[in-house]
Amino acid sequence: MNGLLHGPTLWYLNRSTGLVVLALLTLTAVLGVLSTARGGRLLPRFVGQVLHRNLALWSIVLLVLHVTTAVVDTYVDIRWWQVVVPWIGSTYLPLWLGFGTVAFDLLVLVIVTSLVRARMRHRSWRLVHLLSYAAWGVAVAHGLGIGTDLRQPGWERSAVYASVALVAGLALVRLVGATARHALEEAR
Repeated sequence: MNGLLHGPTLWYLNRSTGLVVLALLTLTAVLGVLSTARGGRLLPRFVGQVLHRNLALWSIVLLVLHVTTAVVDTYVDIRWWQVVVPWIGSTYLPLWLGFGTVAFDLLVLVIVTSLVRARMRHRSWRLVHLLSYAAWGVAVAHGLGIGTDLRQPGWERSAVYASVALVAGLALVRLVGATARHALEEAR
């Protein structure tokens, strides 16, 4: 067990779970946008929402594994409290680690409010749920800044850029569509 904590196993597990979490969070965001878009749906709403929730759940499971491997790994000094408190006392790439912490905190907020959604007004829940875009963006920044695989050109960085283009493009299409619908409703 002690060799596991000092060898490269945790480091490889941390790197791989970070990349997979980003991919799952990207798919979750894409499905969230697609399942709530008006008109022209590729999937029935209930299918998109079920996939969205299940991918979100798997994202969180792997995120917990990602965070756990970062804290348990003895190569880099990351303390358990730095998982929830950004930028305080961090010695390892504090800015980028802090971004990961902010992303984690925002995702926890989205999860908690989703669990108590039935007790919240829909508008309040939706406003908090929109923070998942911010969490995703900050997580991307975290990965680009702290991820050793993303510092040089390769498939990993290309995958992150493709994720950014996909989510940003869909969010822009959704925003333009919502703005156009709002303008049409105002004109009536």
